[in-house]
Amino acid sequence: MLVGYGVKLGTTTRRPRKTGSAGRGPGAGQVPAQTERPAAAPAPPVSGNGAGTQARPAAKPPVRKLAKDLGVDLAALTGTGPDGIITREDVHAAADGPAAAGGERPIPVREERVPVKGVRKHTAAAVTASAFTAPHVTEFLQIDMTETMLALQRLRDLPEFSGVPVRPLLFVAKALMLAAARHPMINSSWDEEAQEIVVKHYVNLGIAAATNRGLLVPNIKNAHTLPLPELARALSALATTARDGKAQPADLSGGTITITNVGVFGVDAGTPILTPGEAAILALGQVRDMPWVHEGALAVRQVTTLALSFDHRIVDGDLGSAFLRDVGAMLTDPVRMLAWS
Repeated sequence: MLVGYGVKLGTTTRRPRKTGSAGRGPGAGQVPAQTERPAAAPAPPVSGNGAGTQARPAAKPPVRKLAKDLGVDLAALTGTGPDGIITREDVHAAADGPAAAGGERPIPVREERVPVKGVRKHTAAAVTASAFTAPHVTEFLQIDMTETMLALQRLRDLPEFSGVPVRPLLFVAKALMLAAARHPMINSSWDEEAQEIVVKHYVNLGIAAATNRGLLVPNIKNAHTLPLPELARALSALATTARDGKAQPADLSGGTITITNVGVFGVDAGTPILTPGEAAILALGQVRDMPWVHEGALAVRQVTTLALSFDHRIVDGDLGSAFLRDVGAMLTDPVRMLAWS
């Protein structure tokens, strides 16, 4: 028999028995019996320590494949299915953790329910009302922010900004407020009861903040009156207050226009939902190196995408486009902020 080829199949024949002329008594010329091949020895019994041949664990083929993929030994499991069959849950439980006391393995949690309450419940109701009350339109504009990023670096070296985080959001906020002064209708609200549009000639600048409590939109009161260093400090304080869960009701009410910075999450753009009672919200995407045509030649520039959502009852496409174009122009060339201030 060759190793690996198994036993050669064939028929078994019996050798003929030789008989003598004498009687059949012991030693009376009788040839010792060798009439046929000896029977195979009985298989050894299955022992508790794994010796011998064990019965194959009861499991369906897909469960066996799952166990193989997860590296789970089916022979070590006790099935919880009908007639002791091993289920997928048994395999997952074995793969997820050690055996529990008493030989039982914990069943993994497949679902979890989180109560909707507090800030999250209020936010859900507010954005749902906003989405189904104000007809949203969103426009996008991709811009070259290289000059703005260089200007931010120069601001960080000035003593007026010592100890203050100077981020792209600072220039975006300033550009938004200057553009709102050029296009006042963008900074307004819809009064359904009076059937009037309320135009705000002040800016309570909302900054959307993701917190452990949910989405908060605290705002900086009269932000349009703040010089650039004070605006930088106010933005930093607002972010810290919201992140620490210390925002007061007064901080969350009275906003007139909002910025949401999705770029901090590594996102290029989005379609933001209006803060209830406001006519526009600007989303800032991440600033990243991209190929760009600059001064007639291809170059690597720092580029971002702006997304403006607005209430189409108040803001038409012409006004929304003009506002977004002005914000983009100021962020492309920060000197325009001085010219338009």
